[in-house]
Amino acid sequence: MPITNPPAFLTLAAALSFGLLAATPLSAKVFAKVDGVDITDEDLQIAIDDLGSTLPKDMQGPARDTYIVDYLTDLKIVAKQAEKDKFGEGAEFAKKLAYFRDKALMESMLSTSTKAAVTEEAMKKVYDEAAAKQKSEPEIHARHILLPTEDEARAALKRLQAGEEFAKLATELSKDTGSEGGDLGFFSREKMVPEFSEVAFKLDVGKISEPVKSQFGWHIIRVEEKRTKPFPAYDAVKDQISQYVARKSQSDLILKLREGVKIERMDAAPPVPVTELPVAPKQ
Repeated sequence: MPITNPPAFLTLAAALSFGLLAATPLSAKVFAKVDGVDITDEDLQIAIDDLGSTLPKDMQGPARDTYIVDYLTDLKIVAKQAEKDKFGEGAEFAKKLAYFRDKALMESMLSTSTKAAVTEEAMKKVYDEAAAKQKSEPEIHARHILLPTEDEARAALKRLQAGEEFAKLATELSKDTGSEGGDLGFFSREKMVPEFSEVAFKLDVGKISEPVKSQFGWHIIRVEEKRTKPFPAYDAVKDQISQYVARKSQSDLILKLREGVKIERMDAAPPVPVTELPVAPKQ
């Protein structure tokens, strides 16, 4: 498998690996050998962390491992030849190596910080604080029938008043094909156009409105339920909370490390906020 745009850190690391070989730990699983150099499960994990989102999302398990082993095999072969051809020498290469060493050190430290910070206790605390701050917001569950003219809307209203089922009539007549049986689910006031919400939120449960005109046509509305907007369940937002806690821990660490450090900017552009730094890959 040919190498396509290999991450520079892996290329540089591989270039050094032939001169600084250590014995493979007994616990490591060896996937391949390149001129006697082991490619282990630890090497695979480093490559997976580095390649990250560039890997196809549907590539998992053995297929992914095979892809990464092929990649690392080519990487070691090319890096070894590059070292023989003296690509690893000179000031430019030394600068690149220094940059990627700093980057690897930063990612390792941020990853360790993240692991320590992202605990169940910390995530629950963030969740509870957010839940406590949520404002009480009314929501309604409603159905509607959308028609192009007032006359058609009034004709439909008469049929409803005569006892026809709302959902069945909505299926038959409504021009809103995106709502099954006219069902709009739960929504807050600002989710609908003002003319619609103004009438809908004043209706009692089970009541049907007079025809209401909006930019979409004429609506007949029936309110099914009313409630206060619930806060999302913890499990539903756990991944988002984890990302938030991880980013905050990294931001806090960097801000703390900046204290007492003399930073001089010679360019006109403002520094990038530390909150925009990417979350370090999981190790």
